[in-house]
Amino acid sequence: MVTIGVIGFGYWGPNLVRNLSQASRASVAAICDFSEAKRAQAQAIYPAVRVTGDVRELMTDTTIDALVIATPVATHYDLAMEALRNGKHVFVEKPLALNSAQGAELVNYAQQQRKVLMVGHTFVYTSAVAKIKDLVDAGELGALNYYDSVRVNLGLFQRDVNVLWDLAVHDLSIMDYVIQERPVAVAACGIASVRGQHESLGYLTCYFSDQLIAHFHVNWIAPVKIRRTLIGGTDKMIVYDDMELSEKVKLYDKGITLDSRPEGIYQLKVGYRAGDMWAPRLDNIEALRVETQHFVDCILDGQRPSSDGEAGLRLVRILEAASASLKKRGAPVELNSGF
Repeated sequence: MVTIGVIGFGYWGPNLVRNLSQASRASVAAICDFSEAKRAQAQAIYPAVRVTGDVRELMTDTTIDALVIATPVATHYDLAMEALRNGKHVFVEKPLALNSAQGAELVNYAQQQRKVLMVGHTFVYTSAVAKIKDLVDAGELGALNYYDSVRVNLGLFQRDVNVLWDLAVHDLSIMDYVIQERPVAVAACGIASVRGQHESLGYLTCYFSDQLIAHFHVNWIAPVKIRRTLIGGTDKMIVYDDMELSEKVKLYDKGITLDSRPEGIYQLKVGYRAGDMWAPRLDNIEALRVETQHFVDCILDGQRPSSDGEAGLRLVRILEAASASLKKRGAPVELNSGF
């Protein structure tokens, strides 16, 4: 049995507590939030759980095995590191930290202490993304050509991070999970629609060593909500629309063919192939339920999280490079340059 404490009962915390309370081989022992109103809300919903405004109570409580951190990004490093130093396993919401130096410290220290460090890349645990990964791994798409993602809505402006760190991190986590290759450089541009605030509209491009390219469009000030990803390969293509109630994933047998006959060497001829569309059956299990159970199982069974600290660190490095590129008005930044 894993005894868990949750820090943060704001936007996402209630969802984490609900799912952790239903996880097998786990129990939620305490909830911490600085807001008196949030503490009252938590206590009303979970009268048997200890609720406090003092984070040290959870840190020093030797009966608590793991801490789940659902607080603003700027607090992730301090809280996660203190939890690890107090011998706790840690689940921290995305992104892992505000910079790669902090992220690397967390990853290294967790490994030294032999503690589970897991990052809340929730989309990795959806049945839709699991199916996409199966299709890519099985070679159904052939060689990958592009990864194109749009995530826009009239959303909540964040105080401590820009729109790339807030929204693109979701799609970067999916890309990192589905595609085995790692980007070698990034370029990003964007604008702040409110003067003096973080960028609210952003475009991020990831370059790979081969022909693959990935592009992400994110926006806090769009009139409609769009959550759509296209993955194109030499054989087939995938459309993943998270707003669809059914048929979220569609596999298209479409593409192009090139005339490779010797007589056509001086005149390139492109043909188009239009085959069937297939929409695989997906289950309706809540991704957060799968994710929280996975955290518990990793602690008890010694598994490695699908979204471990190293995955979280890879995303922080991409976002950090993207922020550097933003300052250079879209100039590419090498991921191994130290920027």
